[in-house]
Amino acid sequence: MVQLVNHGVNLRLLEKVKAELEELFKLPMEEKKKLWQCPGNVEGFGQAFVVSEGQKLDWCDLFNMLTHPLHLRNPRLFPNLPLPLRDIMELYTSELNKLSTAILEKIVEAIGMKTEEMKELVGEGRQTIRVNYYPPCHLSDQVLGLTPHSDATLITILLQLNDVHGLQVRKDGNWVPVKPLPNAFILNVGDILEIITNGTYRSIEHRATVDPKKERLSFATFIGVGAGGEIGPAPSLVSKQKPAMFRRVKVEEYYKGMFSRKLQGKSYLDYMKIEQD
Repeated sequence: MVQLVNHGVNLRLLEKVKAELEELFKLPMEEKKKLWQCPGNVEGFGQAFVVSEGQKLDWCDLFNMLTHPLHLRNPRLFPNLPLPLRDIMELYTSELNKLSTAILEKIVEAIGMKTEEMKELVGEGRQTIRVNYYPPCHLSDQVLGLTPHSDATLITILLQLNDVHGLQVRKDGNWVPVKPLPNAFILNVGDILEIITNGTYRSIEHRATVDPKKERLSFATFIGVGAGGEIGPAPSLVSKQKPAMFRRVKVEEYYKGMFSRKLQGKSYLDYMKIEQD
């Protein structure tokens, strides 16, 4: 993970995003129900990666939504966002699309990958957002806000919404806290980027803890690949000296397998690996 300071996103916009998303979770229940998850769909208020009734849930409420491309937006959700949040999110997600494009261009340049390959693998792309609300818990040492995992994305851009910290990354077997710099984004490499770069960029396992007395809010923007294509190592990054480390699968197969599993470490990325002789 790295922290982005000179990211080019207007700081006044960031402050508006923070203020409005804090209010989102204060909506009356009758208003929240208009934005609730439907069966079989993770968009809206609710939970994610729930695969069994007896599963132990994270100490976290979520709001998920696909935001780009526009033609794939859920018509039940975005239009029902309260104003001015709806207009602010329109501007913010557009700015994050520009930022993520610039980041991927720098990555391609840094590793000598062909630009056409990245464009083909990403396709029309996907941008989804997730607002995480972690209520205080007096048994905070016995629960987790978010189970240890790596993101199944190209990259994730995280914005801390208040001054309560809880993000931790696994380093050398230990959990290390991450404290965001003022007005900075936290940039995280996802599993798909590790696959495409054939292991050059490594996704980071992370988790979220909760505070015993204060609520915590964070806002993740996930940048992924479009449907219809395949996920696999870029051909220009595969050679006799460095053979393909991961299998090539259709995008639909990749996401179907991911959402059918409980969130747990880097287990799905491990499943995608090719056993080397």
